[in-house]
Amino acid sequence: MRDATNDYDFLILPGLGNSGVEHWQSYWCLAFRNATRVLQDDWDAPKLASWLERLDAALAGGTRPAILICHSLSCTLAAHWALRGDAGRVKAVLLVAPSDLERSDAPPATRNFRPTPRPRFPVPALVIASTDDAFVSPARAREFAEAWGADYCELPELGHINTASRLGFWPQGLLLLGRLIERTKA
Repeated sequence: MRDATNDYDFLILPGLGNSGVEHWQSYWCLAFRNATRVLQDDWDAPKLASWLERLDAALAGGTRPAILICHSLSCTLAAHWALRGDAGRVKAVLLVAPSDLERSDAPPATRNFRPTPRPRFPVPALVIASTDDAFVSPARAREFAEAWGADYCELPELGHINTASRLGFWPQGLLLLGRLIERTKA
């Protein structure tokens, strides 16, 4: 992991409502000097066009290869980004706890992100899901991973892999990120 902190920009992309101070994404932002949270104008009433503009600006603002580190709604944001087919400086995408926006109880605020695109990602990608996530079933998460051409990792009983999961720095996630980064070097 040490070499990766010098070689890549980690773009942290939280989901709906942002990631609180006890979220693993926040810990990673504090731990890595090359990690930047991509800030949005409105975390609670997201607009796809605006979120894509912020991602584009973050990508345009750097010079090193980038790794997108997405949680929840931002996994769908990354799928919309992938529709373009041009990776630019992105070398890999980590997709943690993708939300199923087509389910009947999906938050109304996420409607403008639907339907969830299913392009093959132009770079190595990894979907990480939990067996008991209320926002996506394991079968649906596997479906997304397959469509996106991503590897799939299913973890037992971590909920939505968020603050409520009490993961702290989430060492297991860092190991999975490290394996994904190794794929960029192949």
